[in-house]
Amino acid sequence: MPSRFLLIALLAGCRLAPSDPEQPAPSASLSITVVPAPGSISTPVASIELAPVSSAAPPENECGEGMVKIWKTCVDAYEAHLVVTREDGRVEPWPHFQRPPADLRYEARSEAGRYPQGYISRVEAAKACKNAGKRLCSLGEWRRACQGKRWLLYGYGPKARHGYCNSGKDHLLSKLYGNNGRAWKYDEHFNNPELNQMAGFLAKSGEYTACTAGEGVYDMVGNLHEWVSDTLDEALMERLEKDRVERRKQPMREGNGLFVGGFFSTTNELGPGCMYVTAAHEPSYHDYSTGFRCCKNAPDSPSPLRKKR
Repeated sequence: MPSRFLLIALLAGCRLAPSDPEQPAPSASLSITVVPAPGSISTPVASIELAPVSSAAPPENECGEGMVKIWKTCVDAYEAHLVVTREDGRVEPWPHFQRPPADLRYEARSEAGRYPQGYISRVEAAKACKNAGKRLCSLGEWRRACQGKRWLLYGYGPKARHGYCNSGKDHLLSKLYGNNGRAWKYDEHFNNPELNQMAGFLAKSGEYTACTAGEGVYDMVGNLHEWVSDTLDEALMERLEKDRVERRKQPMREGNGLFVGGFFSTTNELGPGCMYVTAAHEPSYHDYSTGFRCCKNAPDSPSPLRKKR
């Protein structure tokens, strides 16, 4: 007859907290002892000690609110919107469809459910990040966050999927002002505040929940172009050529800035997904499609080494 065993579970270590308030109370552990039933074949007693059950609170976000740690960099989880500080000290959200104010202090914020700031230049985006204690992401940092650990072209996968990100919509300038691009004017048309108020085009941050590489950073493809900190030079031009992706020809000149990822009316004209790069504009350029997000060094990462002069 097969032997029968009695399974006795004993909860060990449960006691009142020590009198010393600086000493943490021991966490509970589970001890399971197997004892042979009377009359069965003699079997050694087996005891299994399970790992303690931790009662500690989950760790705080080391990067701070609205950011995600991606390797050695803290990256804004969402495209940035602006807040401004009034003369009386009040901090208020800034309308996303208006140019950054020249007479007020403004800074970047990262938060779900907000329309991101368009109509912003790289110069202004860098200022907004700096005022928030951050900086613009570099191209390398941005791509790492966009493509994820598996370095996928669209973050969520190797090929574009309709509806995953906010892209591929009608071109608003053509829709509103006709197809003669030479008649479009910089201030009157490209920076018309009505464009990013049109229903069904610009989306709130995080609205496209599938538009992520799975590490908690959203909308890097589509919605708004995002400025990065890199300045175009020969080395960067060569680097872009080595991407081995098809891009429509654009007037790349040394000193230009870069914005990446595409916006709600683009597809793959200047590269697929995370490889989309516009390098045709100076850092002071802005229009309804240009946005940004911020980065900073992770707390446990050393500051970048400065070049010796």
